[in-house]
Amino acid sequence: MGNTSERSKMCTQYYIVGGFIIMKKLSRKQILVKKIIKEYFFIIVGCALMAAGTSFFLLPNQLSSGGFAGISTIFYYLFHLPLGTTMLILNIPLFILALIRVGKEVAIKGIFGTFFLSAFIDLFERFGSLTQDRLLSCIYGGILIGIGTAIVLKANASTGGTDLLTYIIRSFKPHYRASNLIVIIDIAIILLNVLFFKEIEIGLYSSIAIYLSGKMIDIVFEGIYFTKMMFIVSNKYKEIAQEIALKLERGSTAVYAKGTYTKEKRMMLWVVASRNEVAKIKQIAQEIDPRAFIVISSAREVWGKGFK
Repeated sequence: MGNTSERSKMCTQYYIVGGFIIMKKLSRKQILVKKIIKEYFFIIVGCALMAAGTSFFLLPNQLSSGGFAGISTIFYYLFHLPLGTTMLILNIPLFILALIRVGKEVAIKGIFGTFFLSAFIDLFERFGSLTQDRLLSCIYGGILIGIGTAIVLKANASTGGTDLLTYIIRSFKPHYRASNLIVIIDIAIILLNVLFFKEIEIGLYSSIAIYLSGKMIDIVFEGIYFTKMMFIVSNKYKEIAQEIALKLERGSTAVYAKGTYTKEKRMMLWVVASRNEVAKIKQIAQEIDPRAFIVISSAREVWGKGFK
């Protein structure tokens, strides 16, 4: 029994070294430790990118990425307080609430992320701005902050501020949508920045930075190679399917369909393809059957043979 129990706690991992597959048995505890180390490593990497976007681009140009960084930017220019340190202080009440309402793991990762983000911001701030052009600053700042935020979120962590605040609010009101809360909070903070600096352009540029940040988060999570779904209704579906398979080595699925208006039964081809294959498939279908009815739509993620 002892041996069986011990074996059940072991997991096998495979590594490719020099073209050879090496098998290594690890205990569940070892795997858990590796997972934790990996998560905290990516939290540090994400925080460094976020800090670079803030210190090198947004902060020197009075721009804001929303959240506590926006509030801290006001304190930075009003009282000359270090941005990172101010963010850390503002997050302390949230950490206490998070420990009570959300749970130890979320709060600990939040503290870890916020500490490193604050430290990196204060460190990078010493090097000054990379550009004085506000348009360039909001573009590159937003991109770096978005990538960094996505990496932190993928590690199941946060850097305090708006993210942690939404966790806490939703612990009281679970039906509130996190995305709506973040947008409302960020808009309010940007308006504060506009009122303080008395420049409407700051709000406009900051909005671009926040938008780009959100798009980069989507790209990191979903990838940029959005797959397409094609629905082809044709009496010559067999010929179309064969030509697609022959020329593109892409499979398709024939689905029984019935027109609600004509009551006519037909076969419909369902093809999942990469974006650069769409034009070729459309051309194949139209050459074989000029009357083919084709619908093209996007598929965010596709898992399986030929894809992820």
